[in-house]
Amino acid sequence: MVQQLVANGIIAGSIYALIALGFALIYRTVKFFHFAHGVVYTVGAYLAYTFTITVGIDPLVSFFLAVILAGVMGLGIDRLVYYPLRRQKASDLIFLLASFGIFIFIQNLIQLLYGAQILTLRRGPIVEGHHVLGTIITNTQILILVTSILLSVALWLYVKHSKLGKSIRAVSDDPVAASIVGINPERVIGLSFFIGSMLAGAAGILISLETNLEPTMGFTAILKGIIAAIIGGIGSIPGAVFGGYFLGMAENLGIWKIQAGWKDAIAFGILILFLLVRPGGIMGIPTERERL
Repeated sequence: MVQQLVANGIIAGSIYALIALGFALIYRTVKFFHFAHGVVYTVGAYLAYTFTITVGIDPLVSFFLAVILAGVMGLGIDRLVYYPLRRQKASDLIFLLASFGIFIFIQNLIQLLYGAQILTLRRGPIVEGHHVLGTIITNTQILILVTSILLSVALWLYVKHSKLGKSIRAVSDDPVAASIVGINPERVIGLSFFIGSMLAGAAGILISLETNLEPTMGFTAILKGIIAAIIGGIGSIPGAVFGGYFLGMAENLGIWKIQAGWKDAIAFGILILFLLVRPGGIMGIPTERERL
């Protein structure tokens, strides 16, 4: 029983980590909560459904097309909505309201186009999972785990060692100083939105292979992603991964003795605890009191 809960926690954590990674990457450059990240997650899943089920394209090709288009969508949101607000030097509250507005608009557009019914990406008969160390894990769950790890490592290496990755870090630390040394902050912000949105789209597709699609699926996803990012330290790439797996494990082990419906309550309880004990998160920037 415990082994299966641990396995389920690792799989859930893999999805949370991908969402938190994209959210953290975007937050590092723009410094506001991009709630519309959740609806990009939804769009990625529905694009994969359209390409695979409706059009009949090969699932692997559909996955890559949907992920790239999710990235383009995230970039489009920034260019069409956030960029004009940045030029007007809008407040964080305006950005937050705009993000909520985008989320609600696109979520309702998805429901208008696809209907409110539950859809599925799964095809073919259900195959029994593999028995590993007292747990049962399916091929889809293995795919989720492996893909999440590969994408997480690839993003970390990219931000750590590539020229554009170093530009992201420079803009995150000081946009003005970065522009003085020849870095274009707007180009870096656009790149962050593109990469972060691709990660959200990938997470949406992967979870849809395990569960189902519905227009409102992005709301819970972005809440879990934000909680995971805060646990690890908002804006921290390794912290986002840690927070995702920590949250997945805590949720699944937390329902060992109680009903599964308490998962969300456990997640928010953990968030409150971390905000009270360590506001900067496990791997975040220390608070003023901690500096002293």
